[in-house]
Amino acid sequence: MMRRLVVTGPESTGKTTLAAQLAHRLGAPWLPETSRAYAEARAREGRLLTAADAEPIARATMAAEDALFASAPPVAVLDTDLISTVLYTRHYYGSAPEWMEREALARRGDLYVLCDVDLPWASDGIRDRPTGREAMHARFVQTLEAFGCTVELVRGMGDARLAAALAAAAAPASVFAGKAS
Repeated sequence: MMRRLVVTGPESTGKTTLAAQLAHRLGAPWLPETSRAYAEARAREGRLLTAADAEPIARATMAAEDALFASAPPVAVLDTDLISTVLYTRHYYGSAPEWMEREALARRGDLYVLCDVDLPWASDGIRDRPTGREAMHARFVQTLEAFGCTVELVRGMGDARLAAALAAAAAPASVFAGKAS
């Protein structure tokens, strides 16, 4: 049985760094954030994302997951997933299509490592929310609860954040117990 560990949270909370570190420590493949690559490509074209981009982002995310999972690794680490796409689609455009919500539920991860907003916000040309991060974090908590996700909040800088994520994965109740080293 393949297990999915999803690193999620608001922008600029260290998700990508943490996901890569977790994958390395767990000896697992990791999937970079698909929506980020999509948004960067649109920015290079000189255009902002619109509601019309939500579906291609979701479909690209699903295709990337399917490609990774085709090799059936026992554990995979995802830098966000379709639930994040649903959350941001709701946030920016009012609602997410029903099919996207269904797919997000069907593809739900086994453990969500929710990154706290305790890291400083850093501009990168794509991020757009230097303020209101606590409110967005609250939306993540609410959305993950609504989807029935198993969630562990991680805080701290650098090694402390990684240690908290590894502890969450190694907890006796975690489907990842015994994989964290």
